[in-house]
Amino acid sequence: MSRRILITSALPYVSGAKHLGNLVGSLLPADVHARFHRQIGSEVLFVCATDEHGTPTELAAARAGLDPRHFCDVEHARQAETFRRFGLSFDHFGRSSAPSNHALTHHFYRRLDAAGLIAERPVPQLWSPVDRRYLPDRYVLGTCPHCGGPDARGDQCDACGALLDGVDLIAPRSALSGDTRLEVRESRHLFLRQSALVEQLAAWVDTRHGWPAFVTSLARSWLTADLKDRCITRDLAWGVPVPRPGFEGKVFYVWFDAPIAYIAATQDWAAEQGGDWRAWWWGEAARQSTYVQFLGKDNVPFHAVSFPGTLLGSGEPWRTVDVIKGFHWLTWEGGKFSTSQGRGLSCEAALAEHPADLWRWWLIANAPESADTDFRPARFATEVTKDLADVFGNLVQRVTRFAHAAFDGRVPDGGEPAEAERALVADVAARVRSIHDRHRAREFRQAAAETRALWSAANAYVQAAAPWAALRGDRARAAAVTRTALELVAVCAAVAWSIVPTLADAAIRSVGGSAGRTPPWPVDIADRLLGSRHAGATLGEPFEPVKKLEPIAVAAGS
Repeated sequence: MSRRILITSALPYVSGAKHLGNLVGSLLPADVHARFHRQIGSEVLFVCATDEHGTPTELAAARAGLDPRHFCDVEHARQAETFRRFGLSFDHFGRSSAPSNHALTHHFYRRLDAAGLIAERPVPQLWSPVDRRYLPDRYVLGTCPHCGGPDARGDQCDACGALLDGVDLIAPRSALSGDTRLEVRESRHLFLRQSALVEQLAAWVDTRHGWPAFVTSLARSWLTADLKDRCITRDLAWGVPVPRPGFEGKVFYVWFDAPIAYIAATQDWAAEQGGDWRAWWWGEAARQSTYVQFLGKDNVPFHAVSFPGTLLGSGEPWRTVDVIKGFHWLTWEGGKFSTSQGRGLSCEAALAEHPADLWRWWLIANAPESADTDFRPARFATEVTKDLADVFGNLVQRVTRFAHAAFDGRVPDGGEPAEAERALVADVAARVRSIHDRHRAREFRQAAAETRALWSAANAYVQAAAPWAALRGDRARAAAVTRTALELVAVCAAVAWSIVPTLADAAIRSVGGSAGRTPPWPVDIADRLLGSRHAGATLGEPFEPVKKLEPIAVAAGS
């Protein structure tokens, strides 16, 4: 794998507070992967943006009494702050409404049109005489023709997941006014001729490696199920305007312009930081990096088929994704998280309850990689207390407190490593290598499980070596064990840093290390655990205990 890595996570909609399912479904694993690669010395670019166009934004802005631009300004700032508090280390967090994305969207449209991949067709759409406008997507509600759900939207039914058109709904009504006297009228729209790209896309998918099986299956199912041409315009006021005569007052569909924002965000990063965006997205230079996308399973088809279709159809040397790391759902006590229905816990509410690292740890340790994961407050409280307070926190506290009390807050000198330390080196080195390999393979649950096991092995060493007992009759032996234990804490913290950066920094600082920067991945295990290079160094402030949670410590919130 290349040591240059481009990482993107699915763009969070600007409307509505983001919940824990949004976080673990793309954003948090992408951050953990970016942090890990920085630790091992990779050149990393981690970009994301708020997804600001489409009917959800227009409707949310109307409910808030704001125009869409002002609404997006407020919500983008809100999300950026929430993600900062969660420790997401974007190199750039942009906006799909940025001028750069408008320009790029126009560029791709023109390239596709010149290639004969854009078709203009009439589309039957619902018209509201009361609202005096077409009602695309979520502007219309009604009964689902597939499952009978009473509140299906004009783009999708949440009850059964079926993709819909507004004209498919039974007893449709306007989401704006409730108008039921809707008319079916024709409106002209543009289609991306995906059907003409099936063979090229299928050949491209066949060259992709390292995708989870369900991601590859989803992509191939779209390609083998008579892939339909996709409508890429909407009768909306807010979005990227369509630069075509007769299409005044129409904008591009959000699913056409949103993925292009990955490139636009990179352009904006380059403009701010003085970098070269082409090195990541264009030509031979971009092919020297590895591109990984992190997505929830609902976003997979668009990124595995539609967005690659845009890039390949342009006929230009754009960088396409190497690996799509897809995730299943995080559910809330057996039901689906839903921002619109207030079910589950928002990221903001979660941070009001507990520090970010507690959430980061549990979500990564239980990441829905192969199947849905159910969040239950009692389980969360029990597992976080056991792992972070009783195992990791206990390790750091018992070692640093003893060192402060027995050796005046310094790394002790004197004493030679014994057989127990030499055996420890082999065990720790093997464990650290395995954790490294799990992270590189993007196996998040297993990486967390093996990190937890390393913490347990470190606790077992300290318990067996018992420096407090040796201190009474063999101070040199107590010094050797304590010195090894302090280095062991630093190793345990470094391999956990990508998941729990704040706790890891605190642990590294407590044993006298420099916190607040990316700790290098531990590779010199023997030198660290058997050597005495830090002898005499002053320890930092004692590690604060990790809060033990009560099983009823988390409640549903918006």
